[in-house]
Amino acid sequence: MTAKQYVNAIVKKIRCDGKKKKDIRQQLLADVNARVSHGETLEDVISKMGGVNEIADGFNETISEKEQKKYKRNKMLRNAGLILLLLTALSGLTYWKMPKASAIEESRYFDKAQVETVMKETVEQIDAEEFDRLKKNSISKMEQFLNQEEMAKVRSQVSEGDWGQRKNFGPAYIAELSQGNDHFAVGEITVAYENVSVTYRLTFDQDMRLAGLYVR
Repeated sequence: MTAKQYVNAIVKKIRCDGKKKKDIRQQLLADVNARVSHGETLEDVISKMGGVNEIADGFNETISEKEQKKYKRNKMLRNAGLILLLLTALSGLTYWKMPKASAIEESRYFDKAQVETVMKETVEQIDAEEFDRLKKNSISKMEQFLNQEEMAKVRSQVSEGDWGQRKNFGPAYIAELSQGNDHFAVGEITVAYENVSVTYRLTFDQDMRLAGLYVR
């Protein structure tokens, strides 16, 4: 690992805007290079400064909750746009313009509280393996993925071990995506289980039917 790779790995985990990330990156890289120039090896510097997660957590503790929420929301909006592009390609549909993301609070088609409620209900149905209910509330293209075998594959990609019982839901970050005359609500929510934390990204059409599912 080079000094640049070490610093970039830290900065990637810090939840703040791009300008602040740039300043932190310059500060950290300058600190590392200064120590190396004074005779320390890079391995010793990294050992003394700490691991990537440890340093990133330290920075995140100094960043306001409001700024971190804004960062997560903006990141989710960017990711949601990419997901919708992928869904568009996979479905084989032709749209007359690129998808646009906007704040859910500005939506004329979705209510934020309702979307969050449906998100939690969907996760609960997945945990309970209520696949018939899931299929009933999903678009037809989703039905082939909503079964025990497919969800077992998804779970194994997140963690090979037993997730344990669901403990609680984290905050939901929701945005609206529009493409032509079609509108989608896309939300991310992190769920804490006994042995792992899982982030669900759920997409719903205007009828609040499940139109996309991604788990990490």
